[in-house]
Amino acid sequence: MNVIVAQDQKTFLDHYIVRGKVFIIEQAIDWSEELDEKDYDSTLFNLYDNDVPIGAARLYKNKVGRVAVLKEHRHKKAGTLLMKHLESHARKMGIEELELGAQTYIIPFYESLGYEAYGEIFLDADIEHRMMRKKL
Repeated sequence: MNVIVAQDQKTFLDHYIVRGKVFIIEQAIDWSEELDEKDYDSTLFNLYDNDVPIGAARLYKNKVGRVAVLKEHRHKKAGTLLMKHLESHARKMGIEELELGAQTYIIPFYESLGYEAYGEIFLDADIEHRMMRKKL
């Protein structure tokens, strides 16, 4: 498995295919909520397994978002590899702390990577989330 920053038409399309499968199809989030203007100003990451896109994430300033791994690749360290690469990139950009809004069921995954939950549960796309942060 390897992680790259999306930089051309093919890799941007790969990125959106993964997010579409996970968020729009699997979680039934409306496309107008999933795709937003922050994508234009974000660094978009793709995770590949033998040249097949299986994961995606974005970094907007110091905010991690849209972290997605295809269902058949979960629990195989794919998400960990994706996040470690994103964090390394953020450090090179001089970012000292990352924040993200985690769906509540995935909080233990982010805690295993050193993120700490804070604040109250809130709804985003009708799904319960909680804010998390990590010092780099």
